[in-house]
Amino acid sequence: MAGRRRVSGSSGVAVCLLLASLAGCGGQTATDAARDQVQRLLDRRAAAVLHHDPAAYAATGTRAPYAALKAVPFATWSYRVTALRRSGGHATADAELRYRVSGYDRAPVTAARTLTLSTTADGEWYVDSDRPEKKSAQQLWDQGPVSVVRGRSSLVLGVGQSGPALKGYAGLADHAVPAVSDAWGTDWSRHVVVIVPRSLDGMAGLLGSPASNYRGIAAVTTGEAGGTGQAPADRIIVNPEAYGMLGPLGRQVVLTHETTHVATRAHTDPATPLWLSEGYADWAGYRRTGRTPDQAAPELSRAVADGEVPAALPADKDFGFAGDATRLAQAYEGGWLACRMIAAHWGEQRLDAFYRAVGAHDRRAGAVEDALKKELNTTLDRFTAQWRAYLRAQLG
Repeated sequence: MAGRRRVSGSSGVAVCLLLASLAGCGGQTATDAARDQVQRLLDRRAAAVLHHDPAAYAATGTRAPYAALKAVPFATWSYRVTALRRSGGHATADAELRYRVSGYDRAPVTAARTLTLSTTADGEWYVDSDRPEKKSAQQLWDQGPVSVVRGRSSLVLGVGQSGPALKGYAGLADHAVPAVSDAWGTDWSRHVVVIVPRSLDGMAGLLGSPASNYRGIAAVTTGEAGGTGQAPADRIIVNPEAYGMLGPLGRQVVLTHETTHVATRAHTDPATPLWLSEGYADWAGYRRTGRTPDQAAPELSRAVADGEVPAALPADKDFGFAGDATRLAQAYEGGWLACRMIAAHWGEQRLDAFYRAVGAHDRRAGAVEDALKKELNTTLDRFTAQWRAYLRAQLG
């Protein structure tokens, strides 16, 4: 064929040797080889974590993270190198960290990490640092040594917290689990993981968001909506500053509220409006506490007293943490009173059935309306009018 030249004999060997110096005859570049070496290094590092072997961990590089995470009961821990950028004897690796907490996680937690590495005199790689990838959330051990307290139905992980303080969280969580099961049923894991960082800033770091978004928020729950079973267990993440300002009842209500989110997660999806998911969690939290509507809904009570009865159920946008604090409080209170009204007029079993019926839809449009008709034999307009009358009666 015109334009082609055949290379053979010693010339062919020379060409192959020349290419080998650049990429290897098999096609692997020097960076590929380094990436394989780094992967094997991280495999050894992961094995050291799982086997609780600080000497083996130190042999792979910096030992600082080990002291912070060694108390956490990991069932699995692994890295997968996704990219490597090398410059002489130094490199930066992007890696996917996957781990499971023993007895709690159904599937691995996945975290994006950035590792810096260097080579020793004999050409072996070792880890200089291991930190969250830019703009990624921190893991608790990134903030300091993790202390662990086990409850009957809870695992509490904390940084900068005393043993008695963590035991207090475990006691509240252990009380919340059966309380939620009594309200919702037992078709959930019936155990919770509670994360207690040192401060509000620590909470924000774990969530990968600005601290200003959570000021005044006592706790949040992270997890997968819809409950496919392919995600790890939910995490209840506490803001110790706001939580510490609550009294004993308030602390229990918060832990029960967040535990309710864990229990209902499999039936909560994009079809579920926040007034229902947050209102139900508050209903379970306040259930059997003896708190009256005036006591539990002070902001909405003031609004109703001023003749400002909401025209509609709270919208999702009303629940934004970074928005107006009064509107946020009224949204939570309005959702709680909607669920309280359902439990009072139709019964607690109907409330549970209504929640599940809404979550059975795969999209928001028509979900509430269909569930109201099916489970409560009413329409959205009639339900909203009844809720507004209930607010006047309970708060007026």
